[in-house]
Amino acid sequence: MAVLVTGGAGYIGAHTVKLLRSLGHDVVAFDSLERSHRDSLLGAPLVVGDISNENLVEKTCREHGVTDIVHFAAYKSAGESMLRPGMYWGNNVQGTVHLVEGALRAGVTRLVFSSSAAVYGNPERVPVDEAAAIRPENVYAETKAVMERVISWYGTTHGLRWASLRYFNAAGSADDGSIGEDWTITTNLVPLVMKAALGASGPVLVFGNDYPTPDGTGVRDYIHVEDLAAAHVAALDHLRAGKGDITVNLGTGRGSSVLEVLAATERASGKPVPHEIVARRPGDPAVVFADSSLAERLLGWKATRGLDEIIASAYAWHSKNT
Repeated sequence: MAVLVTGGAGYIGAHTVKLLRSLGHDVVAFDSLERSHRDSLLGAPLVVGDISNENLVEKTCREHGVTDIVHFAAYKSAGESMLRPGMYWGNNVQGTVHLVEGALRAGVTRLVFSSSAAVYGNPERVPVDEAAAIRPENVYAETKAVMERVISWYGTTHGLRWASLRYFNAAGSADDGSIGEDWTITTNLVPLVMKAALGASGPVLVFGNDYPTPDGTGVRDYIHVEDLAAAHVAALDHLRAGKGDITVNLGTGRGSSVLEVLAATERASGKPVPHEIVARRPGDPAVVFADSSLAERLLGWKATRGLDEIIASAYAWHSKNT
């Protein structure tokens, strides 16, 4: 019983591969290495390829005895998706169709999908629960919503068992310092703050300080990458136990503002973080954080680390890997 982790050499994928291996699972990563690094797999088996290659997917599943898939492989920049929508439709959506087709031909019928809370767009209320309206505000978010529906329909038509995990802002690095987030290929806030704090860039840009929040800056739900990895493993265990298909949110249940992220970084580094206040970005919500109570009830999962732990782990890793 092996687990195929698509996008396994990427940021969250690599942390999930690491956790699965530590728990004794046989794991094979499947990754194009277009925006990831082989070294992040820490020696785990890797098949280099594209999820759109159905024959390679089928061959990999058969040769490695794959029984389950954890699917991370996707482009994920909201801004890029609006400039290059065809790339996102082709890779994220059509790629998922080919992945599932190849896997089903090999007899694989369980899939944990790394979805996104971006499917909610600008929610009407917080904390956001799974009953919130699906209202994507960019092509990336729309592809994630469509990928969820594609997977669900394969459940209806072919008996695919699935779990969709909608999570918020992944951040941090492995507690043992072995892997972290490559700041050269991400637009996420925390690595950009690390880059500014360590003098590897100019000031970090803070988009707006006039939101209706305590300090005027946007509030988001930051979740430690190892907590996310644990949630994917819990979802895999859920499916292996024969329980029902699920869609759940993952988060800490509280939000942190951009200035709070900067303050936590200053505590970790002992020095100010250069930053510049600029205009809001169109469409950015003021406050978004998760209600993860359903994940706790169904998966027995709950985030274990807060903002200071997230930032400390990120700063420790980036300080040694700049």
